Formats: sequence, structure tokens, C-alpha cells
Amino acid sequence: MAGPEAPPRAPGGTGGASGAATGLRLHRGGRFRRRLAAVFGREPEAGDQIWRRLIHGAGALVLIYYLLPGDFFVVLPKEGVLFLALGVAGALEVLRLGLHVDLPTIRPYEAHRPASFLFYATGLVAAIVLFPEPIAAAAILGTSLVDPLIGELRARPRGRTIRLGVPLTVYAGLAAAALAGIGRWPPIAALPLAGLAAVVAIAVERWRFRWLDDDLTMTIVPALVLYGLGILALGLPR
Repeated sequence: MAGPEAPPRAPGGTGGASGAATGLRLHRGGRFRRRLAAVFGREPEAGDQIWRRLIHGAGALVLIYYLLPGDFFVVLPKEGVLFLALGVAGALEVLRLGLHVDLPTIRPYEAHRPASFLFYATGLVAAIVLFPEPIAAAAILGTSLVDPLIGELRARPRGRTIRLGVPLTVYAGLAAAALAGIGRWPPIAALPLAGLAAVVAIAVERWRFRWLDDDLTMTIVPALVLYGLGILALGLPR
């Protein structure tokens, strides 16, 4: 999730924000993230933010799913591995919220609600399971790469044209590449639909709800728009 940005704090986990601690924490106190901040020439407190955005961008790697044969994992079909990974994310949240296990990079506003990583994992899995490959690829590339970009632009003094124009352009380009390159949608349809998906994605990224995160809506809502207009209305290839 790109925002809102949490106030600066020492890198670590949930700390006291999530209530009484159990004594168990699933991180090393932020040492790696402090080193990461130094690599990027940032202050130590920026380590959490940098790590979150790197992980967010790595979400695009889920698209390797489409390159794997169905029996690649031998003991489970590849669809089963997707749901297993989502189950692990859910189990971590149960431990954090129910037993106050300390997880890294949890922001204060996530202390008493599901964290954005669970919404993100849900969106990635839902996109692959529910939508045709070109639409899933467009939505996943847009969320995984553009959402961190929005956060970086928001954290620095930039004009409104840059803060909106750059994410819109990048999202539209990624979506058009996925729709035309993977789905073989004709450019006359792929380009305007990619532009519309970009506008929708950037709009829903700005919505703020306590119990709903933009890591989910920024993936699913544009995918629904592309499916409704591209597949149902225009009959474009699935």
C-alpha cells in the first residue's frame, strides 16, 4: 500500500501498537532494514518503507505462475500452492492480531485491523484465479509496480502533474503491454482500455477505508472494469 505514510519511527515490528507482546517476534529488530536504508542513502527510519516497497514490487513475480506446468510442484497442483501461500499469510495475521506476535514493517494504523500484506496476497490470488491471463497480468503489474511508485512520489515534493501523470502513464503502459502482448487484444481496444484501467486504479488507490486496503481494490476493481468492457462487452480474446 502506498499510503498514508506513517510518521517516522525506529525500524522494527508492531511494537506496542498491537497491544501486549507475547515475547515472540518474527524479525531481528530491524538491523537488515537499517542496512537497506544505508544502501539507498536514506535515514535508518526509512528502512521499513524501502523494504515494504521492494516486497510490493516483487509481487509481480507471481506471474511466473503462468509459465509453470500444472504439476510443477509434484505434491500439489500449482493452484493449490497459490492458496497455500494465501493461507500462510492469513495464519501470520491470526498470530499477529490474536496472539500479538510481532511482525516487521507493520504500520500503526494496521495494529488492530488486517495488515496490507494480507489484502495484497488476496488480490494477487484472486486476480489469477478469477480473471483471464491478460487481465490478471495487467492488474498485477499495475498494483505491484505502480503502487510503490505512487508512494515514492507522494513522499517527495512534486507537482500534481508529476504525482498523477507519471503513475497513470506507467500503469497504462504496463496494462497495454499485457493486454496486447499476452491477450492479443488489438491496439485500438487495448490502448484506451488500458488508459481507463489506469484512471480507475489511481482513483481507488486514493480511497481510504478502515477495513479495506488499496492493495486489494487497486488489483480487483480495474480487473473488473477490463473484464466487463473487454470480454463481456467487446468480446475480446480471453
